[in-house]
Order: sequence, then C-alpha cells, then structure tokens
Amino acid sequence: MSSPPRLSAGPAAPAAPVSVPTVAARRSLLRQLRASDLRGMARLATQATVGISRVAEGVHQSVLGTLGLPGGAQPGRARGLTGMVYQSIRGVTQVVDIGLQAGLARLEPFFAPHTADTSVLWEREAIVAALNGVMGDRLQQDNNPLCTRMGFYQAGRPLDVQALGATKDATGKVLVLLHGLCMNDLQWLRAGHDHGSYLAHALGYTPVYLRYNTGLHTSTNGAELSAMLESLVASWPVPVTEIAMLAHSMGGLVARSACHHAAHGVAPVGGSNWLPLLRHLVFLGTPHHGAPMERAGHWVDVLLGSTLYSRPFTRLAQLRSAGITDLRYGHVVDADWQGLDRFRTFPDRRALVPLPPRVACYALAGTLAARRSPVAERLIGDGLVPLHSALGVHEDPARDLHFAKRRQAVFYRVGHLALLGDEAVARQLVQWMEPV
Repeated sequence: MSSPPRLSAGPAAPAAPVSVPTVAARRSLLRQLRASDLRGMARLATQATVGISRVAEGVHQSVLGTLGLPGGAQPGRARGLTGMVYQSIRGVTQVVDIGLQAGLARLEPFFAPHTADTSVLWEREAIVAALNGVMGDRLQQDNNPLCTRMGFYQAGRPLDVQALGATKDATGKVLVLLHGLCMNDLQWLRAGHDHGSYLAHALGYTPVYLRYNTGLHTSTNGAELSAMLESLVASWPVPVTEIAMLAHSMGGLVARSACHHAAHGVAPVGGSNWLPLLRHLVFLGTPHHGAPMERAGHWVDVLLGSTLYSRPFTRLAQLRSAGITDLRYGHVVDADWQGLDRFRTFPDRRALVPLPPRVACYALAGTLAARRSPVAERLIGDGLVPLHSALGVHEDPARDLHFAKRRQAVFYRVGHLALLGDEAVARQLVQWMEPV
C-alpha cells in the first residue's frame, strides 16, 4: 500500500468570523438564502411571539396568585379579561402566520433560480445545522422549511449513486461518516483536512457523508439511518464488500442506534443486508455515557423552576431539542426516553445496549490535559465529553462498553472539534482500519 497522503483534501472551509460581520459578509449570507427560508423564518418569528406571550402571561398570573387572585383553567394562565387579551394576542399571531405562509409560498417561484445552482452554501448550511440542533424537533413538528431531512451527501451535494456508477468512482468499500450535534456533513472538512478523503486515498474507501437533523431523538435518527443504509446497499453501483462507519460526537450514538435497529428492529425479509457488511465502527469523542453540557442545561431548568416568579421562564430553557436532552445520559433506543418528561430529574435508566457483535469497534477520545497531568485533570476530557464517557467506561460493569485496550486511544491537548483535523488522529484511523 502506498503511503497515506498529506493532510489536505479539497478547498478549505470559510474561516469563522472573529468580529462583527462586515456589510459585504452580511450581503454574502443574504445571497445564500433560499426562497423557502423566508417562510421558515416567518414561522419562527410568529412562534417566538406566541412563546413570549405565554411567558408574560405566566409571570402575570404568578404575581396575581400572590395576591390571592385565582387563575385560569390551566396552570400559568390568567382568567377573565386578562386571559382573553393574551389569548387574542396568540390568536392574531397564528392568523398572521397562516397568511404569511400562504403569501410567501405563492411568491417562492418568482424568487427561485431558473437554473440549477450547484454551489455549496457554507454559511447557510452551518446556520441551518445549528438551528436544527437546538430546536430541530420543533422544526419537524411544524413542517418548517428550515428542517433538515436525512440524506447522504458528497462534496456538499446530495449523493448521486447513478453518477458514481457512470464515472466508476464507487468501490465496494463504503465509508459512512456521521457528524455531531449542530453540525453537518460539510464540517468534516477542517483546516483543509477531511478524514473521509484521507481514508479514501489511504485505504480505498468511497466516503459517503450523512446529513441529519441533530435535534431529533438519537433513536429516531438511528432507525431512519438503518433504513437508508438498506437502500444504499441495494442501489450501490457495485457489490458492497464492506462498510465502515466513522462517527463524531452524537453521530456515534446514532450509529449505535442504527446497529441496534438493524439487529432487533423491523428488518427486511431475511434480515438486515447492511449490518453483516459492517467491519469497522470508529467513535470520535462520542458521549457514550452522557455529557455535562446537557446536564448543565438541565440544572437551568431546576433553578428557574425553584421560585414562583422565575418558573414561567423555564419555557425558555426548555427550547433545547430532544437530541440535546438525549445527551444527558447517552440515549440510544426509544425505551431510554419514552414515557419520561425529558425536562425533569430522573435517574439513568438506559437500556443496556452493547456494542454490535462481530464488528471491530474503536473508541478515540481527546483531552485538553497534558499527558503528565494528574489523573483528575485527565478526566476533564475534550471540553465537551468526559474521557471515561468517550471511552465507554462506566463504574457499573453492566453499562461498560468494554472496548478492547488495543482499540482505545487517547489524544492529549486535543479538543472536541480538533479531533476532526488532527494529523495523529488520521494516522491512528489508518492503523486501525488497514487490512491485516
């Protein structure tokens, strides 16, 4: 095998702004907006108005309650003329929303480009990905045009399997890459490096990048991914000889969920076609046992709900999506969250979901600490995911994922996002996935 290429693949992504955007930058972003984005933003604006009115009504009723005045039929609602005023505000807002949606939908054909646009809209896609991570479940529920639909991509464009067959660019070795929370497929490209392209050159894989709504439950995404992999294997232009998965952060939970659905869910007649082909499953900074980031958000709920006057503001803290709250403990299957109020305190009651059998599974973790730091500092992790969580280690042996020692790696002074572009990480991936 030839030596791996240097860490460069494709054009570098636009650098993140470090100051207030210039007029030119704002105009560039506006040019990237699609016609349907106007409807999506209008829907968000009207929903924000309705939400704020409910918070205001809740505070209003809390004050009235301290004076002994009764409230409405539901908690946090005012009665009488006051209640009617708040209801009127919400009613008018919803009528305005219906009118805006209908009017903007009629105008979309006039603003849509007449020719196919093959450019990749980096800034727009990054903003949409972040929005879906924070409230993607609500976007889907409201059928908002800004909601991300799951799909496979290459070079920022939807995967064209027929074109792959025509150009003979498809190999029998398929590499599926899964991004993390509030991210998208384009963000595998970091500082000019892309692990997918690197492994394609080094080991002959054909990389396929998943784009998905990270605000949905991980188990929901896992089930859909499993079904899409069945279709991908069936439509691939050459016989698939093996599948490898490279998952960053939340993507690792989605990958484990997909494996579970393929093995225990509703499978095609004769069983899953893609799971027996899975040879390698590599996790980069995956919070297998949860992340403090979500737990901090959960305690915001608890603190806001501790007093009569601040309780209505818990609505603001509870904007965070089902995907984010799944990160509290690392939910993988439906049973982990069904029947529970995800904004209330409850113990870790996850189902025991081991790593898929007969698959080489690897855990790669980063830590901001130095190699010679005390043990307590090493446990800090990569800034978002604790070290033990990324390695699948748990004090309860039944929950420990038991990665083999030779299939674990810790990289020091490497942050969560830096795992995507680190040269030593890329070499480790080749070492693990290289044919014996």
